[in-house]
Amino acid sequence: MIRELEQKDIQQSVSVIRNSFKTVADEFGITQENGARFTAFATDEGRIHWHMFGERRPMYGFFDGDNMIGYYSLLIKDHGECELNNLSVLPEYRHHGIGYSLLEHSFEKAKESGCLKMNIGIVEENAVLRKWYEKYGFVHTGTEKYDFFPFTCGYMEKQLV
Repeated sequence: MIRELEQKDIQQSVSVIRNSFKTVADEFGITQENGARFTAFATDEGRIHWHMFGERRPMYGFFDGDNMIGYYSLLIKDHGECELNNLSVLPEYRHHGIGYSLLEHSFEKAKESGCLKMNIGIVEENAVLRKWYEKYGFVHTGTEKYDFFPFTCGYMEKQLV
């Protein structure tokens, strides 16, 4: 079941995000030392609290009973755009359609918020993830290399109308 998150869910969301992104970090050699700002290392309760209450991001979790096993948030921007952030599923629950369910849910919630276009950022070297997003209508729009990451950031977008 997917539901909007509350303050009491922040700790679980941090765990889901960090554990999910840690597999990406391991696969691509991202460590605390070379990529401290990567999601697997930089996400903490303070950051999620700021997203929820400071930026007022809609946040959703996929729950198996009381246990959150998937997560995403939306950053609503100007001019009908939004950004999908931290779509994640715990490794042991992957390949069962949960990521797809969260993605479809994000499209619905983004449209309800007036978004016409959704943007995402990915680890560019993660070809499997890029193909997964392309399968659902995202188009690659460019890359950027930052000094603080040992990987290239890839950017994608999807028209929602």
